[in-house]
Amino acid sequence: MKNSKLFLVLLALLAAMLFTACGSGSTEEATDTSSDTAADTSSEEVSETSEEAPLVGISMPTKSSARWISDGESMVQVFTELGYRTELQFAEDDIPNQLAQIENMVTQGAKVLIIAAIDGSTLSDILQKAHDQGVLVIAYDRLITKTENVDYYVTFDNFQVGVLQASQIETALGLKDGNGPFNIELFGGSPDDTNAFYFYDGAMSILQPYIDNGQLVVQSGQMGMDKVSTLRWDGAVAQARMDNLLSAFYTDKRVDAVLAPYDGLSRGIISSLKGVGYGTEDQPWPVITGQDAEVASIKQMIAGEQMFTVFKDTRELAKQAATMVDAALKGEEVPINDTSTYNNEVKVVPSFLLIPYSVDINNYFEILVTSGYYTEDQLK
Repeated sequence: MKNSKLFLVLLALLAAMLFTACGSGSTEEATDTSSDTAADTSSEEVSETSEEAPLVGISMPTKSSARWISDGESMVQVFTELGYRTELQFAEDDIPNQLAQIENMVTQGAKVLIIAAIDGSTLSDILQKAHDQGVLVIAYDRLITKTENVDYYVTFDNFQVGVLQASQIETALGLKDGNGPFNIELFGGSPDDTNAFYFYDGAMSILQPYIDNGQLVVQSGQMGMDKVSTLRWDGAVAQARMDNLLSAFYTDKRVDAVLAPYDGLSRGIISSLKGVGYGTEDQPWPVITGQDAEVASIKQMIAGEQMFTVFKDTRELAKQAATMVDAALKGEEVPINDTSTYNNEVKVVPSFLLIPYSVDINNYFEILVTSGYYTEDQLK
């Protein structure tokens, strides 16, 4: 009887050992599966955290200008690094499209709207809706007007941009030394963009005394934003206007300088000038300004066609926008450095102004390539 009991115990032990051995592979598989499950759970947690992060809606006016693409991409990168979700849209210079995109961002639950407006006066209704839902609104490089529902403005010193452009002309022509008279034509930006007026006023603060004393002559007589503005900053419109100016006022005269507030306009103006023989030994290029340091215009600068541009580092503008948003959402003091300049017809919008830089053939490499804004290959 004892032997029978002993046999049964030994049999049970043997069975247990065999079960353990056979199950060892299953145990490893279970461990692997558990590991995969843990990874999936971790991924889900990251996803859930991401979905809970505040949504920042970014509305840019168009992809037709390289700078707005750069602005949008820079902001997405900076906000993502700070832990925010982003929704980036380009309105392609279509006001109803921009309004619809912004409304959709509000509907999606955006906590912040960063808007580079096509027309800053058209957003009152949608921004009222955003305000009612507690959305923070940042005007980005273009002032939003005719509404109290804009919290902050982040931009460059736009008056100084115009001062730089005019100073480029002043230096190139030797106006401080009394040289002249020279013929100049003036171009302005889009009349629905408040920046265009700051650019023009800044430039005229330098150029007007030279016009008054005869060192600069506007042969067309066209002065003031009501006469020189260029709707939607359209280079084709600038080219057509330059064509008209050349045929009407310069058949027997030379253009010595052109105030152009943006590189896209500069390229249109250059195309017009090429069409009547400028850029040759007999007819050298006039002094032509610009803004935004776009790749195509830097290439024209290297080729000797466009003499100047103004660089506005959109990487820094994106970082500043993100810094302001982050501070506001955390209840911290929002960094601003201007509380008097930008009246949007309802209130003075607290602003942060960044510094623009004059660029020419002598310093473009250091400012644009050495800084990492462009690669050397991009400018070949």
